[in-house]
Amino acid sequence: MLGPERIERWLAEDLGHHDVTNEVPGRTTGRFVAKEPGVVAGLDAAAAVFDYLGVAVTERLDDGTSVDSGEVVLRTEGPAKATLRAERTAVNLAGHAAGIATRTRRAVHAAHEVDEDVRIAGTRKTTPGLRGVEKRAIVAGGGDTHRLDLSHMVMVKDNHVAELGLEGAVDHFRERVSFTTKIEVEVEDPDRAPRAAAAGADIVMLDNMDPATTEDAVERLPEATLAEASGGITVSDVPAYAATGVNVISMGSLTHSASSLDLSFRTGDE
Repeated sequence: MLGPERIERWLAEDLGHHDVTNEVPGRTTGRFVAKEPGVVAGLDAAAAVFDYLGVAVTERLDDGTSVDSGEVVLRTEGPAKATLRAERTAVNLAGHAAGIATRTRRAVHAAHEVDEDVRIAGTRKTTPGLRGVEKRAIVAGGGDTHRLDLSHMVMVKDNHVAELGLEGAVDHFRERVSFTTKIEVEVEDPDRAPRAAAAGADIVMLDNMDPATTEDAVERLPEATLAEASGGITVSDVPAYAATGVNVISMGSLTHSASSLDLSFRTGDE
């Protein structure tokens, strides 16, 4: 949730203790303009910033809308001082989120050109304090959020296996989770994939494998077990991984490597 405390922290970071720059009288209108094609996202966060300072958002596109360069994404009306104070924080949030949505949409299209059933998912490699904004941006781009936090699923990683053994780790966590909670096991060797499934994994993550090795691992899994490819996958890699038979391709690069969409905020008459 975008509570007032979070918005206040965002604004305080930019405004400091003595903002003279935005001491502008009167009222004005404003608008976000896309300076390049992309997919808009983060407009709920941007609108919340304007609303917090008493500036009305009079019009905005839905998150997930594709735009061309020059299109107006959001419009505002209110006191000039408050409008200018909100501008940079709101633009930064919307530009960052739109960059993630745009990158996600490209990955989804790349996957679906090969296999329409493959899902593109984010990871927990998000910016501290912005996970909600970034995960919603992934959804706006047509992707899957994966787990939002550690409570949503148990992921048995290499460190767990080193401490408890593969089968031992799955048994350990199965005894502690709700019947509604899925368990995913990360493997880096095709030989471990069927072992993870036999141990009771709902999902097997095929981590840091090239496409040919990933396909080999998928062929060793029972049909009921979901297969996820992960590990340094970029948008250009997606078609090759989509052709391996995996159900999910998870990509930290959706969030940690997405460039912001270039948005401009302009006031006054068009």
